[in-house]
Amino acid sequence: MATISPQPTLDLWAVLSESKRILNAHSRHFLALSVLFLLPLSFSFIVFPTVQNLLAAPIPDNSKIFLSLTLLGSQNDQPFYSTNTLLLSLGFAIFAFVFSLCAVGSITYSVFHGFFGRPVKLLSAIKSVLASFFPLLGTALFVQIVVSVIVLIFGLFLYMVITSARLLGYEIEVSSPYFIGLIGSVGIVLMAVLLYLQVNWTLVCVVVVVESNWGFDAFRRSACLIKGMKRIGLSLSLFFGFFVGILAWCSSFSAMGFDDDSADGWRSWQFVLQIVLTSTFLMLVLLYDVAATTVLYMYCKAVHGELALEIAEEFAREYVSLPFDDGKVPHLVSVAYA
Repeated sequence: MATISPQPTLDLWAVLSESKRILNAHSRHFLALSVLFLLPLSFSFIVFPTVQNLLAAPIPDNSKIFLSLTLLGSQNDQPFYSTNTLLLSLGFAIFAFVFSLCAVGSITYSVFHGFFGRPVKLLSAIKSVLASFFPLLGTALFVQIVVSVIVLIFGLFLYMVITSARLLGYEIEVSSPYFIGLIGSVGIVLMAVLLYLQVNWTLVCVVVVVESNWGFDAFRRSACLIKGMKRIGLSLSLFFGFFVGILAWCSSFSAMGFDDDSADGWRSWQFVLQIVLTSTFLMLVLLYDVAATTVLYMYCKAVHGELALEIAEEFAREYVSLPFDDGKVPHLVSVAYA
């Protein structure tokens, strides 16, 4: 007599658990991808604030910075950012952008195939980077354009409000509570709009890698799949964003203690240990972020009834099963969401 087990509730922890199961099933493979793409990215992200602080032009006193910003003409001839600092920032941005695309392409490809229990090979994952790099690049540039346009619209709106108020005879003071309230209100609305777009675009990178769609088609596809699952998409963004923010704060805080006379700090075991631990933890956070997003994509397809046909084609058996653990023990898959 067959028994029916209760369907598990699909939530953030279910997605994280499934991601961990897939990563553990191919631990050496994902470790290799992490060392190739994520470790250089996380290491540069952690070290960059300190290097930038060491290359920055020394400023005797913080009060002089404030005076130079408020009193025009006091230090107009002295630049705040040297050419080396600008070049370093540009180089870091390009480096991080390229390695991010490579990491997303290879890890998403591997998690997608690992979800079905297919063989996951390092060479195939690296080859997938070549196929998905330029579509991911075009999609990322499209994201930057859309975000820039939205920020520009809000900036123009704020400028028009301030200009109109001045034309009507009102005096605008920076310290005025009305001005601060206006800036805060516009900022909150802007953040809400960007967060809404972030949730709808959660699956964009997975769509680009798996379905070979990019640009506007990828955004539209992601928005359709995430319907009914936005709560989990928001939870993923906040969950991983929290840890990335904490690590970014730690790296920036450690950089404050370095100046031109503290080069010996690079050789201290405390600083080296902090860099190693922080970089490693950030690498794991980024790995689980990409894996969890790919798993969420698969669950979204299951909720929308798109995964049944793929499973039926993949496993033509008496019952449908997916080998999640080690490729040997099948598990009956059922997806339900609250």
